[in-house]
Formats: sequence, C-alpha cells, structure tokens
Amino acid sequence: MRNIIGIGETVLDIIFVDDQPQRAVPGGSTFNAMISLGRVFGGTKDAPSVKMITETGDDHVGNIITSFMQQNHVSTELVTINPGTQSHLSLAFLDSERNADYEFYKDHASAKLNDAKISTVQFSSDDVILFGSFFAVNPVIRDYTRSLLNAAHDAGAILYYDINFRKSHIKDIPTILGNLEENIRLATVVRGSAEDFGYLYGTTDSREVYVKHIRPLCKVFICTDGAGPVRVYVPNLASPDTFIEAQIPVKHLDNVVSTVGAGDNFNAGFVYGLIRNGYQKANLSAPTLSGGTGILDIIDIAERFSLHVCSRLDNYVDVSFVP
Repeated sequence: MRNIIGIGETVLDIIFVDDQPQRAVPGGSTFNAMISLGRVFGGTKDAPSVKMITETGDDHVGNIITSFMQQNHVSTELVTINPGTQSHLSLAFLDSERNADYEFYKDHASAKLNDAKISTVQFSSDDVILFGSFFAVNPVIRDYTRSLLNAAHDAGAILYYDINFRKSHIKDIPTILGNLEENIRLATVVRGSAEDFGYLYGTTDSREVYVKHIRPLCKVFICTDGAGPVRVYVPNLASPDTFIEAQIPVKHLDNVVSTVGAGDNFNAGFVYGLIRNGYQKANLSAPTLSGGTGILDIIDIAERFSLHVCSRLDNYVDVSFVP
C-alpha cells in the first residue's frame, strides 16, 4: 500500500467577505491538500494511507484540527501537540474577485516536533511526500525537516515541493534561502506561483526562474499564475542540455466563491494523478508531457481539483467530489 505523507503547518482559517467573518475552517497549505486527498481516497481498504507530519497547540483549536483530520481519513499518528502553546490562526480577506489577502498569527519560533514520533517514520519508494510553505524552511525545526526529506529522498519516494512563499516572510529570505534551495535539490517536482517568485527572486518570469533557480537543482518545474496559464518545464530527452516548456490555459470559472485553497488543491490533484496513474520516481526523472501518463494529463486532474475548490467557501474538495 502506498503512503501519502504531508509535511506542513496547521492553522484555523477565518474567512472574511466585506470585512465580515463568514467561515472558520481548519487549514494550512499542505493540510488543505491532505484533507482533499483523504476525502477522495476515502480511507477504503486498498486506498493509500494519508498521513500528516505537523504540530498544533494543546488548545481548543488544536482539538478542532485533529478531530477534523480523523473525520476526513487523515491519520494523526504523526501530529505533535505541543503543551502550553496556542494553535495558529490565519485571516483571509476576500476581495471583489474573491482573491485572498492574508494576515497570519503564528509563532514560528515555538514550532516543535516530537522526537519519538518523528523517529518512527519510515519511507519507501512507493511513497509520495507533499511539503512546503514556511514550515519546510523554518530554521527552528530544520533539523527535523531535513532529516525527513533526506530519508524520503534516499528511499526513492516522490517529493513534491510547493514553495508557497508569502510576502510576510520577505525579511526572512537571507535566513531561509539555503533551506529553500536544499528543498528544491531534494524535490522530484517543484511547484510555485508567479507571486512566490516575485517575492523570492524579484521576477515573475517562469522561464527565468526555471533556468536560474530551479533547473540547476530540480529538472521538473510547474509554475501557476492564478487565472493565467500553467507553465511546465521538463528535460528534453532528445537533447539533455535543453528543456521543453509547455503552457496550459486555465479553464474559466464564472462564479468564483473563494480562491483560498486553489493552489493547495492543485497540489492535491497532482498527487492524486500520480497515485492513480501509478507513477514512481523514475517516471518523473524522464517525464513525457502527454500520452496517457504524461504530466499534462496529471495537470488536467490538478486543475479539476483547483476549480472545484474555487466554487466553494471551504479549503478542500467536497466529500462527494469525483476527480
């Protein structure tokens, strides 16, 4: 049985429309994707195991988050509940086009993972690891995340890295850049948004980002840009010194309710596509763009997840969603 293991933060997302709170739901970038994956795979006998390595406070919000995970077929066996701490909050203010402006209330300096739980984690070549956001570069827990990612990489697992870099962390770039580059080197696939790279590198040109910052470390790169086209970069098998670029238009959605979780569920759909199509790491070392099991076919699945979530005020696909 394959495992899908998420490594990331948890928060309680409070969603505002016209400056009025509309919904409070458990969230976090990797968390949102894992909930969607738990829902579509449903915890059935032959489904992959969905687990998450994360932390919460020992408060009411933490209880909400862990209970929600269990209800949605995401294992909590690797969740650290830190005594004497409060869980994180995220406020998402939706504008007239239902795009979100975020304010975060997090104490990254107090992040901690449980040694005993982390030491039990075993990876295999069948596993898919989804990780990203500041959690993946946070210096306070870097010894943990580095150890986990190296072990997964060495075991031959697929590592999918969603950079998901927020404006609020621009000041941290000098401190975390080395960790971010190490993550890219360990990753099998890197995804980021044009907005991420504007903050990180001062450019939203995906080709420039790939050539200068991604390709020397990881060969497979996906850049999303909101309602703009998805751009994909893979090695050119006929000419190893070159690469292939593809551009995929994003389908239009008439009634966007919220874009919170859109990128997270793109990730969930991509991971779902990897599992459904039986991908192993070797398939992504020399990927094809199309042809039944190509990356573009998987991106089509990823877009279906993303578009579905944009039609909802939740951060994840509906329990009845059929990919």
